[in-house]
Amino acid sequence: MTDVLRRGRASLAFSFFAQGATFALLVTRIPAIQDRYGVSDALLPVFLAAVPILAGVGSVSTEQLVKRIRPSRLLRWSQPVVLLALLGAGAGGQVAELAVALGVFGLAVGALDASMNMLGVSLQRSYGRSIMLSFHAAYSLGGILGASLAWAGAHWHLALWVSYLPVVAVLLPATLVGSRWYVDGAAGAAAERAGSGGEAVGGGAGGGVVFKLLLPLCLVMTFAYIGDSTVSNWSAKYLKDVLGSSEQLATVPYNVYMVTTLVGRAIGDFGVRRFGAVTVVRLGTLVAAGGFAVVASAPGAWVGMLGFTLLGLGLCVLVPQTFAAAGRLFPGASDAAVARLNIFNYVGFLVGSPLVGALGDVWSYRGAMLVPMVLVLVTLVYARSFAAQPDRYGGGHERPRTADVGRGSNGL
Repeated sequence: MTDVLRRGRASLAFSFFAQGATFALLVTRIPAIQDRYGVSDALLPVFLAAVPILAGVGSVSTEQLVKRIRPSRLLRWSQPVVLLALLGAGAGGQVAELAVALGVFGLAVGALDASMNMLGVSLQRSYGRSIMLSFHAAYSLGGILGASLAWAGAHWHLALWVSYLPVVAVLLPATLVGSRWYVDGAAGAAAERAGSGGEAVGGGAGGGVVFKLLLPLCLVMTFAYIGDSTVSNWSAKYLKDVLGSSEQLATVPYNVYMVTTLVGRAIGDFGVRRFGAVTVVRLGTLVAAGGFAVVASAPGAWVGMLGFTLLGLGLCVLVPQTFAAAGRLFPGASDAAVARLNIFNYVGFLVGSPLVGALGDVWSYRGAMLVPMVLVLVTLVYARSFAAQPDRYGGGHERPRTADVGRGSNGL
């Protein structure tokens, strides 16, 4: 069983890595995509908003699909679709082709994100210790690689499809091979038995999720992604227009943010094991809020970059721990809880960028940075939602259970 779990963990980490690279290649080349298809500035926000909206639809659909299909199978086939949609977005020539490619990308990425985190939650339960942050660290590492490849493509003025094709050619077969070792937990295996006429003994169905109990985690997820999208969309503009940096220096904060996100997630699981999820989440919240405060009050570009560094170290723990907390809160319906929670990933992404932009225009960008700071601080109110839930043996911590180990999607 140990070998099965290790292979499952490694293969899932690679899936997170591949998705990080794929998403970074898309979002960092948006100006090039706009130029290729002649998308106007007025129309571009429609395309950008459509992707997270459709991803939310994909996540909702995943909640229903996992009642009959293992999350591992959804992940196995949604990831190649996402990669091919990325290639399609770079290879088309008409706006209609771009719309189709981004539509497919959005729907598939919703299923992919939800199923990846479902497997991560069930694997963490099987391990009996915190490993969720390591998966998101792999995502951050993939994001850094994808952004670097996008920079190289832009630097050498490569056509989009030329930049995307080698990545898709490598990652698509690699993820398909790796998917042989995905490990479903008890919920996934039971859902498949229920779909094939067997008795449903697991928690893949959504009937066990009480949304009122899940709501605090949904709010934390939303506010965390508002903070994340603020950095992604406004850090360069803020450094250049507000803090007076050069255009070249203005590109640095997001890279620093990604690196510190990777570092924070790489060591975060050790912190959770040593001090508990509640303490780590509270500390991350305070560090992130401090980062926004430093950014808002920074007298110059270098102090501003210090603020974005703190933001990476603080925000990086919130999303993985929110998924893990949902799995602990609803151990018999973790797949449904993760799918519903994942929707608020996209809600935060949709709200964050327009919110900061509107406040910056009517008020000031310094003042606008205080709004996500306040929202992130709300996490302190709900920090107890991240506590380990009592297991069926009456203890206060998760214990590895044989039934939770499940089996690999290749039949192991």
